Amino acid sequence: MDAYELITRNADEVVTDDEVRTLANSPEGKRAYVGYEPSGVLHIGHMLTATKLIDLQEAGFEVTVLLADVHAYLNDKGTFEEIRETAERMQEQFIAYGLDAEQTEFVLGSEFQLDEEYTLDLHAAELETTLSRAKRSMAEIQRGDHAKVSQMVYPLMQALDIEYLDVDLAVGGLDQRKVHMLARETLPELGYDVRPALHTPIIADLSTGVGKMSSSDGVTISMDDSSEEIQEKVTDAYCPPTADPDPDDEGNERENPVLQLFKYHVFPRVDTVVVERPDEYGGDLEYDSYEALAADMESGELHPMDAKGALAAELDALIAPGRQQLDA
Repeated sequence: MDAYELITRNADEVVTDDEVRTLANSPEGKRAYVGYEPSGVLHIGHMLTATKLIDLQEAGFEVTVLLADVHAYLNDKGTFEEIRETAERMQEQFIAYGLDAEQTEFVLGSEFQLDEEYTLDLHAAELETTLSRAKRSMAEIQRGDHAKVSQMVYPLMQALDIEYLDVDLAVGGLDQRKVHMLARETLPELGYDVRPALHTPIIADLSTGVGKMSSSDGVTISMDDSSEEIQEKVTDAYCPPTADPDPDDEGNERENPVLQLFKYHVFPRVDTVVVERPDEYGGDLEYDSYEALAADMESGELHPMDAKGALAAELDALIAPGRQQLDA
């Protein structure tokens, strides 16, 4: 797998492909970043982008993880003291999950976002951004029906972070697309260069396959889940014997979250997945690619319940180091 293939593996979108190909031509020493609100224990959404960061480190990138304490404060996630304590715990969890400590820099937003130069640039960005444009970009952070002014400033800060962290590539879930498009509009107006962006997929709701898995609404998998809790959640997950299920009764598009977790979380981190089965049911199955596993499920060779057992075991192995760190 060459650098471009590793950088873009399992990406839902890159903006733009030409810019990313240019980075892939000489990835050593390039810098990628992702930002997270310090909001507690790592969950499956954090881990998905972290898996992509591990890919980027293998390609030669250095990684900056922004622990966005100012953003969290603006989003009403607690006092600065509470948020910074959470940020410290999250940093330890990311390393336990597999980020290379030598290639990872953790930065608190308050280390630069309260400086005069940043503040003046933020005000300049506010002058260039219409209210409707800010509202579109803040859709993913707004909670409830009534937006706050702080939540409209939030995406402008995300755009500026790309410049002030001096990175070459911005990484985020597909739900960050509007913010990264805002950055491509805003940064040149302030005299700064645009940077490419890479967007990871959104994992479907574990119970229904509709919408996205959420730590605040529905069932999610977190780093503090016990082995038994992971097993129970995966066992109860929606998993038809296909990667392309039909819409639900209300016409909502659905995904197979079990297969998504294999594709985006498990196979990028392991060489072989073993599905244990009794001899009377054909014995164990081994897969060295997601495509082979998905094909066997589609054909009926692999039963969804057997796949779930293997998925629970693999997720538990990936999460175990972080869980141990939390329990220390």
